[in-house]
Amino acid sequence: MNPASPPPRLADTASRHPRSDPPHKGEGGRRAASDPRIAAGIVALGAIALLIGGAFAGLILEGAHDLRGAASAFDLYLLRVVRFTLWQAVLSTLLSVVPALFVARALSRHPRFFGRGFILQLFTVPLALPAIVAALGILALYGRAGYFAAIGGQSWPDIYGLSGILVAHVFFNLPLATRLFLEALGTVPADQWRLASQLGMGARPAFRLIEWPVLRSALPGIAGLVFMLCITSFTIVLILGGGPAATTLEVAIYQALRFDFDPARAVTLTVLQIALTFAVVLALTRLGANVTGDANLPVAPRRYLSAGTTETALNATLIVLALLFVAGPMAATVASGLGADLGRLAGESAVRQATLTSAGLGLLAALLSVSVSLSLIMARRALSLHRRGGVRSLLEHATDTGAGFVLVVPPIVVGAGWFLLLRTISDVFAIAPVMVVTVNAVMAMPFAIRAMRPAYDAASERHEKLCAQLGISGWSRLRLVDWPSLRRPLATGFAFAMALSLGDLGVIALFGSDSVQTLPYLLLARMGSYRTADAAGLALLLGAVCLALVVAADWLGRGEKS
Repeated sequence: MNPASPPPRLADTASRHPRSDPPHKGEGGRRAASDPRIAAGIVALGAIALLIGGAFAGLILEGAHDLRGAASAFDLYLLRVVRFTLWQAVLSTLLSVVPALFVARALSRHPRFFGRGFILQLFTVPLALPAIVAALGILALYGRAGYFAAIGGQSWPDIYGLSGILVAHVFFNLPLATRLFLEALGTVPADQWRLASQLGMGARPAFRLIEWPVLRSALPGIAGLVFMLCITSFTIVLILGGGPAATTLEVAIYQALRFDFDPARAVTLTVLQIALTFAVVLALTRLGANVTGDANLPVAPRRYLSAGTTETALNATLIVLALLFVAGPMAATVASGLGADLGRLAGESAVRQATLTSAGLGLLAALLSVSVSLSLIMARRALSLHRRGGVRSLLEHATDTGAGFVLVVPPIVVGAGWFLLLRTISDVFAIAPVMVVTVNAVMAMPFAIRAMRPAYDAASERHEKLCAQLGISGWSRLRLVDWPSLRRPLATGFAFAMALSLGDLGVIALFGSDSVQTLPYLLLARMGSYRTADAAGLALLLGAVCLALVVAADWLGRGEKS
């Protein structure tokens, strides 16, 4: 530049560099409409709406076709099923949450001792085990032919019925509630513990003034989450219920379609199940509960209180009892599985075919789940950026909460609706793979979104302006900009989704047949034909695969955080 020349004018500079001022309202709307992320989100929402809407359409059409039959389903049996559904959920919640509160406090009072990390890792295993595998472990331990019965003799009580359902639900939900309570206690500031130590505060005042307020605030949400998991339990009740006296709504829907083929009763039961689940989820949202849980815990803060001898002994007893209760069915599953003829099972064509079918369907379900989840995540972020303040639109609300809506409709209900809709159009058993993949993919979305959304939002916060200035969008942006940040979280969501799909029995129980069998379906068939040794071997195989996937997901998630 010539030193004598005048400096460039502001207008000239502005003409060479695009302005970064916020666009006008009309310009922002046009940019939002042309954003491919929003288009992908709309397609994903449409797919979810089609799946849920199709299920409702099947229920409505069947109910309108036979109004008298649907109305006649309101009988004493239906009342008994509803009462048992609520009763077992209430008892399971109490037996899971109340002990978990004290176990979590015991672990919190002793933040550093040998084996504490192992116990916390062991408490994550029930989240990875398919329900049918856990049910077999409970039968192997507490059943009439189990290890305890061999010690107790003929006087050992029968595990089938309400007792078996409660034991299985506590096995799954006690570790979950313990970890959530422990996470809540980890939020207590270290300054409060330092002050309590300086004041010489004992265990009882510390519980009343420091720990109980935190636990009390977390209690409604955790209890509501456990209650929802118990009220929508299907596999546990199907295997351990033991008969009509211990039947929940979801199991009654399955029985009405597969055994009785009474569509009118199935419609009535499904409507009641949707109403109950919707009421529970609505209560959870008001309580601010975390409907997916969290498998990770923060690092325990330093404690300035020392537990006395009596308190240490009581806490150690609680922790050991909880450890034995959780580890017992797992050890029984491993022991029973190793006692089976694994070599013969591996050579059976039915087992190999079921394994390949499970792997293929699980892979497709996981791919579909992370794709739809990522589309909703990107659309929500794009709509938030284009909005630039103000009230959120209905579309933004839908992309934010669309995945959570699937929790209102359990898998067996979606399967029942499509079963009724398709039975007059085509062979419902021929489309079993499609139904298994789509329903399992949608049901795994809340977990996949939880794993991926923080990483995508953080990447968007760093790169959004640069991408806008360079005009990078669509597939190019996903491949060049977003993929390095999303690689590990996406793998985490994929592993979780595949593990959930591999262990699911809800949809395949309706649509499965001799030609389409997954490992859980084959395991259930072997149990039904009293081939318990084969069922134990298959349970060991299925549990090991699902556990490996969840461990990989946890490792990927921790690697991302580090």
